[in-house]
Amino acid sequence: MSHPLESVIRAAGTAIDPPAARALYAPLWENSPTGGSVERNLSYGEHARHVLDVYRPLGEAPEGGHPVLIFLHGGGFIRGDKADRENFGRYFSRHGVLTIVPNYRLGPESHWPAGAEDAAAVFAWAREHVARRGGNPQRIILAGESAGAAHVAAASLIQRFHPAGGFNPAGVALISGVYNAGLELRARRQFGVATPDPRNEAYFGADLALHAGMSTVDLVDAAPMRLLISYAELDPPQMQVQAGELFARLVTQHGYDPEINVVPGHNHLSQVYAVNTGDESLSATLLKFVRDQNS
Repeated sequence: MSHPLESVIRAAGTAIDPPAARALYAPLWENSPTGGSVERNLSYGEHARHVLDVYRPLGEAPEGGHPVLIFLHGGGFIRGDKADRENFGRYFSRHGVLTIVPNYRLGPESHWPAGAEDAAAVFAWAREHVARRGGNPQRIILAGESAGAAHVAAASLIQRFHPAGGFNPAGVALISGVYNAGLELRARRQFGVATPDPRNEAYFGADLALHAGMSTVDLVDAAPMRLLISYAELDPPQMQVQAGELFARLVTQHGYDPEINVVPGHNHLSQVYAVNTGDESLSATLLKFVRDQNS
């Protein structure tokens, strides 16, 4: 099914253009539903960016508590803020999901594996604190998009990043992420990546010899878990390739059985900006994944 802005988005192609995407969706955000209450800037660590917002559903929690969604924003490893994904907090809390949207450390100040460590720390915070807010600590979905998906993938699929007390999410959702640290730097010509790359090099560094030691696809050692891998139809090629590579390796080498999803008619940014605007191209799939935690 097409969505109202599809023709405009298709005309823009696969370019990642935050100002243009924001301008396209800003009028829709102004009129979007607000949902429940919000607790802002709760601390989950010592760094200035170790803060998170909690969006609580309206009404009493069901027996056992609301399902919980943690969602990490993107931003090319060097930018982004939880406020940019308030639409996720509003949408999912409105649909009965206690939703946590955190900040995390950014490059070039912080380097790999800071983002994975922060994603794991948010999960540990949620497991300890959601019950008193009406959430079910046994039904936590950890999710992210773009750089946020890279951090969630590393935190989930590499055992050494699992928080103390173990890692037992009800599911992990990865949206248009980076899972092979060296791929874009080795295929700059094919992907049209700049030299130097202001995004990936700021977080992973420029030394190609070290990238295998930072590539999630090469480091998977966690036991199979419930997993959704998603990307946009108009994502840049490097995002589509990495989603396919991660899916293939998990299935053939590690015994996983992940779901795979393509968001039709959207690009890298429009798929997430569309959440809570009436366009459910991505949000319906993610909501179903959150709710169907026994599948």
